[in-house]
Amino acid sequence: MGEIIQEEKSKKGGKRRAKKHSPHLDMTPMVDLMCLLITFFMLTTAFSKPKVMEITMPKKDTLQKPESQIKVPKDRTYNIILTQNDKVVYLYQGSIDKDTPNPPVIKTDLSKDGLRKFLLEKNKTAFKQIAELKEKVLKGQLKMADSTLNRKIKEIKKNDKKGPIILIKAADDKVKYRSIVDVIDEMAICDIGSYAVVDISKEEKKLLESAPK
Repeated sequence: MGEIIQEEKSKKGGKRRAKKHSPHLDMTPMVDLMCLLITFFMLTTAFSKPKVMEITMPKKDTLQKPESQIKVPKDRTYNIILTQNDKVVYLYQGSIDKDTPNPPVIKTDLSKDGLRKFLLEKNKTAFKQIAELKEKVLKGQLKMADSTLNRKIKEIKKNDKKGPIILIKAADDKVKYRSIVDVIDEMAICDIGSYAVVDISKEEKKLLESAPK
């Protein structure tokens, strides 16, 4: 803070003369302000971390022979088809073959009582094992680092031979990207170990025409 200049009376009762002081500025309030600003920026930087979703997309190998491709079990495969309406999702099991009747199509939504309930029912074995492991670590019954816990969870998902294999598809180009992100979030919530985002086929587009509206 700047200092106040005081006036003094002359000895003979003449004119008052102002005292001359050298310029001086008190920097104490500025130091307090700098500490507050540093604290503010440290907190805002820590709480506003960017949210990133990592998706590893496989490269399409045009030279790969059909017999060398990995065959997905039909009884574990579930297809999720997203439509323009954010709340409507269609499900069917297996695949569409020309020699067999079309599989039944289930209409649901992205709520906790819709798609999430369906996924938890199909993945209840792995989900229960992962939940028990996390609970033991939380209660201190098992002591392990976060990296070790994540590795154990990946092993449970990989060794589960009964869990569902989810194929996520968009009905057309008008499906919002947010809907696909919401479905991928459900995969993480339900601890689904095997899922992929793939293109919809012509047969599946025809199947949607007869699906419940």
